[in-house]
Amino acid sequence: MMESSLTRLGALWALLSFLSAAASCTSFFMPYWLYGFQMGKPVSFSTFRRCTYPAQADEKNLVMVEECGRYASFSAIPSLSWQISTLVTGIGCALLLLVSLAAVLGCCIGDLISRMTGRVQGAMQFIGGLLISSGCALYPLGWNSPEIQQACGNVSSQFQLGTCKIGWAYYCTGGGAAVAMLICTWLSCFAGKKSKPSPY
Repeated sequence: MMESSLTRLGALWALLSFLSAAASCTSFFMPYWLYGFQMGKPVSFSTFRRCTYPAQADEKNLVMVEECGRYASFSAIPSLSWQISTLVTGIGCALLLLVSLAAVLGCCIGDLISRMTGRVQGAMQFIGGLLISSGCALYPLGWNSPEIQQACGNVSSQFQLGTCKIGWAYYCTGGGAAVAMLICTWLSCFAGKKSKPSPY
């Protein structure tokens, strides 16, 4: 039988760490943070991806291409705040993934997580959650860029959505970060079994 290095609360911490990391990372990648309409077609955005975009059919006509993709380059992301949001959210997601992997491994490997390492990982989760939350907070600053205004009835501005709506992926990204920051960080303090007494 495999020996766990986690307490019962630690097992709950590992499960919640995995779920919050999965929710944040999956939703960060999904282009459904913001919904709008352009040329009669529904469009959606995240910080670095969008679905349905205008393309030149010929010299005079624009058509809406109904497919999802990321922006061709980092500099093509429509606003500076979305570029910063992409960076900080991505780093935060990487931290949450790293900790959740270690937490899940702690369920199977005997001496992997002690009280001290559990607390260090909790601090990493707090930082990761804080970075993702910062990315979510920066996102509305980009609603004044021309590309977003075209999809939001030309009336959107910073923190003003115009005719657009917030998508499920935005809430899910922030929700995963909140669980990591508030619940997982607290549980991590009780995750590791007591340190073994030194043989010396």
